[in-house]
Amino acid sequence: MLKIVLSIVVSGSFDPTDYSVFQAIFGMIFTVIIALEFKRSLLVLAERRDNVVQVRSVILIALLAVVRKLLILDVAATEALQLFALAAAILALGGVYWLMRAPDPPERKQPVP
Repeated sequence: MLKIVLSIVVSGSFDPTDYSVFQAIFGMIFTVIIALEFKRSLLVLAERRDNVVQVRSVILIALLAVVRKLLILDVAATEALQLFALAAAILALGGVYWLMRAPDPPERKQPVP
């Protein structure tokens, strides 16, 4: 992605006032963020050696994906029902993430003899 963005900037075709270019680059950045979060959640799952998937991580990845879709969406060419559905998905995922905000239980500390 860095190579693509750098080639766009060097070639002079990057116009920060052009909404479609800004939208495309922002979409690429969010795609990388989603991929990194997905990779991190897989590494944590492999490290823990159990089959429990962290629901908060999955909800966070889904929330990032829906927000990315909303940001790269062409609002002028999109139906109101689709915007309403995306807003409802963001509210639902945000609500579930908020309900799961309780921190993980602290590890039991061994008393020092």
